[in-house]
Parts: sequence; structure tokens; C-alpha cells
Amino acid sequence: MQIGFNLLVIGGAIGPADHRVLESLKRHGYDGVEVPVMGGTAADCAALGRVLDDLGLARTFTTVIPDPDSSPMSADPAIRARARDRLAWAVDCGHALGATVMGGPYHSPLGVFSGSGPTEDELANLAEALHWAAGRAQGAGIHLSIEAVNRFECYALNTMAQAEALRAWVGHPSFGFMYDTFHANIEERDPIGVIGAHAAGITHIHISENDRGIPGRGHIPFPAILRAIRATGYDGWLTVEAFGRSLPDLAAATRIWRDMFPDLDTLFAESIALIRREWEAAA
Repeated sequence: MQIGFNLLVIGGAIGPADHRVLESLKRHGYDGVEVPVMGGTAADCAALGRVLDDLGLARTFTTVIPDPDSSPMSADPAIRARARDRLAWAVDCGHALGATVMGGPYHSPLGVFSGSGPTEDELANLAEALHWAAGRAQGAGIHLSIEAVNRFECYALNTMAQAEALRAWVGHPSFGFMYDTFHANIEERDPIGVIGAHAAGITHIHISENDRGIPGRGHIPFPAILRAIRATGYDGWLTVEAFGRSLPDLAAATRIWRDMFPDLDTLFAESIALIRREWEAAA
């Protein structure tokens, strides 16, 4: 098991200038970081990768579908072609970064709704695009782990059962899905039971409190969740995801209207302490 931290808490574009925060994460004992890849170039990612190499931090990354004009679910072939271009760009950036896992909700643009659930045609289009992307990612040494997010953010993929069905439809060994404690707390009838039920498909995990603040200070039952995760034999990343107000655009996108933690140092320290303590107790 490796412990990571999602860098969206400090911004949407991470670079060598964020060295101080990266050093702090290393000092607190994190094995690696999760880099948001939302823009920029592969060269930008390569430069950050060199910094992370120097610090001894491994890395995963997340990306999104930025708008409906690049949605892999679209009925329009031209839009689906742009979706492939977007996914290819993300994979290439992740490869330059030196990452091994591509997480995030790159199934559809967030906050865009059709008024109903996904149609069979939409899911077929999505599966086709993701199968193609998984093949490209496999060649780059990257595993795709797509994120189901709650119904208030998307209509395409909300639950572990839906993610499992999509995995079967994609049908590629380099494709799996994420378990996120925040989204599962909203969408799953049994947020703990789904871990064992879908263990074969869960290839990446986000540790996120119900208020997006410091894990352990809210009501997510992390001791039971980490026991369930460890019982499956999971040996991948446990990546902390929290959000703050340092960047107004990001705070607006994640609906953070108040301070969720006193400072980064407290967030980093308490998060890793919780994971280490409960992971050891789960043994």
C-alpha cells in the first residue's frame, strides 16, 4: 500500500514552483502525490516529474473532460474524435510525468446533465473511447482508473455497480475504477460492503471526508472502510483528497464556501496519521 496526496488542494496547475509544498508532503512521509493534469503540455509534466524524482515522490494523476464539445459519450463523431484527442493528450502528459495511474471522472463533463440517466448508446460510445484510451495507456505504462462521482456532479457514472458494468463493457486489462469515500458516502446504500463486492475492479482509492476537509474529523467511518479495503488484499494507492479556498475558481468548482482545515501542515499530518493508524489496526 502507498499513501498519496491529491494536489488539487493547492491548485489546478502544479509546477516546480510548488517545491515547498511537495517537500512538506515528503517530510510528512507520503509516498507520492496525485497531480491534476488539466492543461499545459507534456514538457510541463516532464519538468514536474524531474522535481518529484529528486524528492523521491512517486505519482499518479487525475484529469477531466473539460466541456461537452469533447465528451466521449456524444452522438456526434466529431465530438468523440475530440474526446480521443483529449484522452490521448492526458495519457501523453501522464507518461511524461512518470505516473502509473490515471484517475478522475473522464467519462463526461462535470455539471452537464441530460435530464435522465445515461442511454445505452452513450455508454457504448464511452466504452469504445475508453477501450481505445486504455490501449494507448497500456503502452505508456499507465493504468486507467475511472472515477464514479455523485449525482449532483454527473449523470454518467455514480456507483460502483455502474463502474463495474462499464469495466466489463470496456473489456481491457488496463482499465478499472476508483473507490472514493466522499462519493460512496452519498451514492452507495452500503459504502463499506461495496468494497468487497467490487474488489476486482477497484484499482485506485481516494480517502476523502464527508465535508472535503481533514479525514477523521467528519463522519466517514474510516476504521471500517480501511478494514474492508485491507481485507480484499488491496495493495495500491490510498490517496487523500481534500479541498480548500486558496484558489477561488477551484473553490467554486468544488463548492467549498468555508475553510475546511486550519492549514496545510495540519491537513497533511492528520491525514497520514489516520491512514497509518487504521491500516495497521486493520491487520
